[in-house]
Amino acid sequence: MNVLSFRSLDLNLLKVFEALMTEGSVTRAANALLMTQPAVSNALARLRDALGDPLFVRSGTGIRPTQRAVVLWGPIGEALESVRGALDEQVFDPARAQTEFSLSMSDYVASLVMPNLLNHFGKVAPKARIHTVPNTILEIADQLEDNRVDCVLSVYVNEAQQPAAIRSRSLWTVDYACFMRRGHPLAAMKRLGTRSFLNAGHVDVSLAGKTLPSYDLFLASRGLSRNLVATVNHYGAAYEVVRQSDLIAVLPSDLRSQSRHAPFLHAMPIPLKAPPRIVSLFWHQRNDTVPAQRWLRETLVETFARSD
Repeated sequence: MNVLSFRSLDLNLLKVFEALMTEGSVTRAANALLMTQPAVSNALARLRDALGDPLFVRSGTGIRPTQRAVVLWGPIGEALESVRGALDEQVFDPARAQTEFSLSMSDYVASLVMPNLLNHFGKVAPKARIHTVPNTILEIADQLEDNRVDCVLSVYVNEAQQPAAIRSRSLWTVDYACFMRRGHPLAAMKRLGTRSFLNAGHVDVSLAGKTLPSYDLFLASRGLSRNLVATVNHYGAAYEVVRQSDLIAVLPSDLRSQSRHAPFLHAMPIPLKAPPRIVSLFWHQRNDTVPAQRWLRETLVETFARSD
């Protein structure tokens, strides 16, 4: 923001900018500010004129910030938070908050996270609500950019392409094993050989419906391939397929959430171990200074971050 635009800018418009960034919708911003939609739209037009940038573009059912808006949001959001704190010492009180949070994660991650998280909420934030939505990995950035979810708990398949506006914090490393039903011919082996492993029929999880799961990409990088018979889009379905067939699978070895499957499954070390995959917490930069969002992230990190 240059000197001239700052001198001519109505600083009340920054509250509108903040609401649009955090709500991701003109309608929701108007509700949060107790303003009419036309008044918010008019304020946005004045902001655009003052700053010489569209600031927000339509995206799905809401709006998405431009790169200029994302850059501005860092210092503006922090400044507004400082001013607000100085004036009314605003804090997030989980015991009284009726906030609704939305989290994106796979069924495997949800089965590990949600029981503990809901128990914690029941004790410290009894009026808050949590909704989970499916995670397809490939849509992590879009879900956050479009304000469809508050946070994503997932692995990221290509960290090099993670957008600058998306923040992340590592939570835990996923340990994998080769699963098969008890009584499977390979279960009698003391050690699973590479050839037997690759030739056996496999099932794997592809959350986004990709034709080639990440483990196959790893094998291809080594000039290898396996007998991939099927992919499913839920981890629970993969464990069930393994339990009821002669297919084997490379799956997370933590079976706490799949306890009904555990007695029927046999786990063996994977002959070809892929690089570790890390479940991380992802959020959008615009939510860095929002008290409720910050409390949610701190809760998730405190509860689920492990030093592997």
